[in-house]
Amino acid sequence: MTNRGRLGAPPAGLRVAVTGPTGTFGFGLIPLLEADPRIATIVGVARRPFDPAEHGWSKMAYRQGDVRDPQSLAEAFEDADVVVHLAFLVTGTSSAETARAINVDGTINAFRAAASAHAKRFVYASSVAAYGFHADNPIGITEDWPTRPDHRFFYAEEKAELEGLLATEAEAHPDLALYLLRPPIVLGPHAVGGKDILPNVLGPLLGGAARLIDRLPVRVPVALPDLPMQFIHEQDVGHAFVQCIVGAGPPGAFNIAGDGIVTAHDVAREVGLLPLAVPDAVARNTARALASLPRPAFVPPIAGWVATLGQPAIVDTTKAREQLGWAPTFSGLAALRATLR
Repeated sequence: MTNRGRLGAPPAGLRVAVTGPTGTFGFGLIPLLEADPRIATIVGVARRPFDPAEHGWSKMAYRQGDVRDPQSLAEAFEDADVVVHLAFLVTGTSSAETARAINVDGTINAFRAAASAHAKRFVYASSVAAYGFHADNPIGITEDWPTRPDHRFFYAEEKAELEGLLATEAEAHPDLALYLLRPPIVLGPHAVGGKDILPNVLGPLLGGAARLIDRLPVRVPVALPDLPMQFIHEQDVGHAFVQCIVGAGPPGAFNIAGDGIVTAHDVAREVGLLPLAVPDAVARNTARALASLPRPAFVPPIAGWVATLGQPAIVDTTKAREQLGWAPTFSGLAALRATLR
């Protein structure tokens, strides 16, 4: 997985290029880079124009770039010391072909463009989904556990495939250190994907109906499996990216997550519902059946997240703490509460 040994901390005055800077991860990362004196300039690479000044980002310059177009990436990454690749489709209505062109082909394009630009580090936003949601996953997965495609869920399947492809690319480009971060569901004020995922994974009562719950005199009962899950706040993801960008830790894959385990019952209680227990076996069998159904046009791609109810991926974060010097400031429950607020 790694292509180099331990690196020293990079010098000050770093030039960082970031793809997808206005997504959830970007809003967790860019303010930290703006405030970090070791960062000289930031290039925000996106297909659609945006004004960094609207977000208060004074170090950033916008560069047009489509991850499906290697030439535009080569131009955007010119002189970059570090490339952070955040552009990835998680939800939405794009076709499978478009999603793959952006997610898989686009990521490889970005790595190769970074190598051609002689960047020193490539930092990629992977996911705990790369482990797949498999029945034999241990509780507390460490980074030496294999990443395996989960064919029920395109996101997990592509993340696992991409980690393998990036490892091959890293072997061919030993001067470009590869860092992979594997967070669970990311929450926080900009976590649009997380806000979509919560209601779809935990049931429609946690979606639009939740706005009505506070008006009721009693809590509404809802049948849910009390299965474990992990969350992380977008700011803590940002801090982990910073450690990969400017820290002295070695390249490789790192699990990151907020402290503590949150259950579906915890989530239900946080939105004012009364959780009723459902046997885990029933929940897992239902989740597997739903996730394996053919996906007609009217079923949104995010329906694949139902697979996470069948076998959640719970990770151990010791490696990131010890080797990157990273630690979360939000627990998983605190990240959930910040999002719901």
